Amino acid sequence: MAKTSQVARENKRKKLAEKYAEKRKALKAAGDYEGLMELPRNSNPIRLHNRCAVTGRARGFYRKFGISRLTFRKMALEGMIPGVKKASW
Repeated sequence: MAKTSQVARENKRKKLAEKYAEKRKALKAAGDYEGLMELPRNSNPIRLHNRCAVTGRARGFYRKFGISRLTFRKMALEGMIPGVKKASW
């Protein structure tokens, strides 16, 4: 489980990125780089990091499912992810 502060920081960055998305797009189209520099640093979507929706883990993230590899394995074995089953040959 990730630190609560890390998850909160990531959520804050996500909100800021959504809030300034239109303004950032307009400034970029106009070529106003001074205006872009005045926006908050964390409003840039590049600064976002993928985190597991369940545990907040940052590494081993599967985009398709939105969870980490460890959580994915646990949920798959419990049958909580539709269409996923353990391979055997």
